[in-house]
Amino acid sequence: QVQLVESGGGLVQPGGSLRLSCLASGFSFSRYVMRWYRQAPGQERELVARISAVASTTNYVDSVKGRFTISRDNAKNTVYLQMNILKPEDTAVYYCNAWNFPSDYWGQGTQVTVSS
Repeated sequence: QVQLVESGGGLVQPGGSLRLSCLASGFSFSRYVMRWYRQAPGQERELVARISAVASTTNYVDSVKGRFTISRDNAKNTVYLQMNILKPEDTAVYYCNAWNFPSDYWGQGTQVTVSS
């Protein structure tokens, strides 16, 4: 059974940090591109960061460059999103995604709220 379980979300003040984790099971994690998406209320889901399967090449949406870092530990079947200098506009539900065509798996999401 495929599972992606996100954790690490919560309430943080502007300028603070959070580290999201996504534990994968039920598929060959190291062969999958891993992505973090987010969706704010009333907005479409947005790709935030991705990391390739082999070379661990990373890409980010412009709004988080220099603040967020995606990484993976294939031995632990886990992908991380380190989020620093958080802003109120980062408030959203964050989703973990695993992709290796045609397979496309999603987690249930974790809420991140940035507010004073």
